Amino acid sequence: MRLHSLGCRLNEAELEEWAEQFRRAGIQLAADGEGADLVVINTCAVTQEAVRKSRKLLRRAQRDNPRARLIVSGCLAALEAEALAGESGVDLVVSNADKDRLVEIARATLTLPLMPESATAGGAEALFARGRQRAFVKVQDGCRYNCTFCITTRARGEERSRPIAQVVSVIDRLTRQGVREVALTGVHLGGYGHDRGSDLGELIAAVLADTGIERLRLGSLEPWDLPDDFWGLFADSRLMPHLHLPVQSGSDRVLRRMARRCKREAFIELVTAGRAARPELNVTTDVIVGFPGEDEDDWRETLSLVETVGFGHIHAFAYSPRAGTLAATLPGRVDSATKRARSQALQQLAATTRTELLRQQHGSRVEVLCEQAPDPARNLPGQGYTPNYLPVRFTALPDPIDTNALVEVEITDDDGEHLLGQAIRAR
Repeated sequence: MRLHSLGCRLNEAELEEWAEQFRRAGIQLAADGEGADLVVINTCAVTQEAVRKSRKLLRRAQRDNPRARLIVSGCLAALEAEALAGESGVDLVVSNADKDRLVEIARATLTLPLMPESATAGGAEALFARGRQRAFVKVQDGCRYNCTFCITTRARGEERSRPIAQVVSVIDRLTRQGVREVALTGVHLGGYGHDRGSDLGELIAAVLADTGIERLRLGSLEPWDLPDDFWGLFADSRLMPHLHLPVQSGSDRVLRRMARRCKREAFIELVTAGRAARPELNVTTDVIVGFPGEDEDDWRETLSLVETVGFGHIHAFAYSPRAGTLAATLPGRVDSATKRARSQALQQLAATTRTELLRQQHGSRVEVLCEQAPDPARNLPGQGYTPNYLPVRFTALPDPIDTNALVEVEITDDDGEHLLGQAIRAR
């Protein structure tokens, strides 16, 4: 089988769970260059561009695997199920509501070639075979809020949280199989446990207390609904000091039009509290450029916030109307030339703040999860990420460094995009 995912880390987490469930059913991942009997695609529909990419991936999968059974799921499948089901080559469409049962539904609906479980790779081996060292674990789905630009609430439905014991069990199994870093993901991760009488803090504390995972990360996290004891959890060094907190705009007027629940000053206070708890905390974010009604004063507020916070990375994208959302009906469209000019200004400022962050790391020693082993014969450095999620390229040691090793690296320089360092030791 081949598994493909577009969009958010949650889609990637779901893909990893399907890989493990298919493995237990006796279906293994196809090797590079090997034909597949089954292709599963987890689509995205957050923007019209994501829809275009999802459909392009469907066509390519059909072209590259003409004899394979094709299963389609994800947000595009939730929003356009009937159209996808009628397309030539699509054998099964699984809604987001039924995602957790995708493998069960596939086995009941399609004739799939099975082989004994003993002949298939373990869950972590399957992850590593796809060139991944970091496992994404889905802990929550759905969102109870309705940001005016977002189609996800409609595509994903109401909030649903996995039991803490189940999440702990999954991470414990991955740890025993050799995974050293796990990221918790969800549509509204900060809302974890709202439907179960618990919260994200309780989940994180349980994972840290009851598993041996060496590095724990959090996926994209809306800057609200965080538990009272949230920053205290970072006293455990295994909780990595990086958060992706989507701010979307620095203007309270625009944030109201977006129906966001975190105002400008509250966002700044949140980041300040986080850096007081872990000074090395790296905060990355999303910014929508040219939201309907955004004027020059609003845009200056956004640039001011970016400069104040000093983000490590900004995912900026020009607003485009998404059918089915309230924002698509709002007046005050911003013209393309203005959006282009604002995007360029934001990218320049983001590059400045990132350069400063990279330089602050010079002279430090950090432990890096090796995601690409160094190859001295080809003059290729090792690669991985620091605990605060900055990319590092590092030199080799006299003894080989294996992928998935934890490598102590002394940071000596940067190239504007990556930190550069000298490997000290590996374990």
